[in-house]
Amino acid sequence: MEPIVFIPGLLCTEILFAPQIVAFADRPLLVADHRQHDSIAAIAASILENAPERFALAGLSMGGYIAMEIMRVAPERVTRLALLDTNPRPDTPDQIKRREFLIKLTEKKGFTKIPHLLYPGFVHANLENDEAMKATVVEMANETGPEAFIRQMKAVIGRIDSRPGLPDITCPTLVLVGDGDTLTPPDLSREIHAGIPDSRLAIIEGCGHLATLEAPDAVTAELKRWIGSTSMHSPR
Repeated sequence: MEPIVFIPGLLCTEILFAPQIVAFADRPLLVADHRQHDSIAAIAASILENAPERFALAGLSMGGYIAMEIMRVAPERVTRLALLDTNPRPDTPDQIKRREFLIKLTEKKGFTKIPHLLYPGFVHANLENDEAMKATVVEMANETGPEAFIRQMKAVIGRIDSRPGLPDITCPTLVLVGDGDTLTPPDLSREIHAGIPDSRLAIIEGCGHLATLEAPDAVTAELKRWIGSTSMHSPR
């Protein structure tokens, strides 16, 4: 049975995919470790060293950046691809400045406030005051820790433009985004969908950036369709 490799987002752990891990418990699963290196290329190389020979690949946000790098360097190993709430473009100068500010804040003032500062952007506006979801996000961040956070931020700052490689992706591909995602808005997923031939675009209503946790049933249903498909074509 086809294994699935999940790649979490920035400051996220396997908890990000907890509902999907349960749903796909009948097949081999790996949640990739993206905390040890400070470049997307090095993270992708490490994942490929530890992954099965052939696998389905699903990445959310930063996990999508890494997944797109894996598609550049080892497309023959990926049987199907899911890009969730992610961005094919490099950081803008303003985004780089904000990330560098957060790195300096972590170095000088500590890490405690960082997850709380980032939380509103991670979820739909209707979950901004949801204490249970916030506790989950803080738990994942604390498990990641400040040193790994800084490495991840440097990796994200240094990522390349993935748009030129999108037309080369030929495996069945799902592109999914929450309609209320403010970090990687739906237009970015529309751009990915337009770039990847025969991909499927799914926009999840009432959902923000952490779609796998915010709308687990809807996302899992899309992933089950994806894992069982030979083509993911949807109208453009």
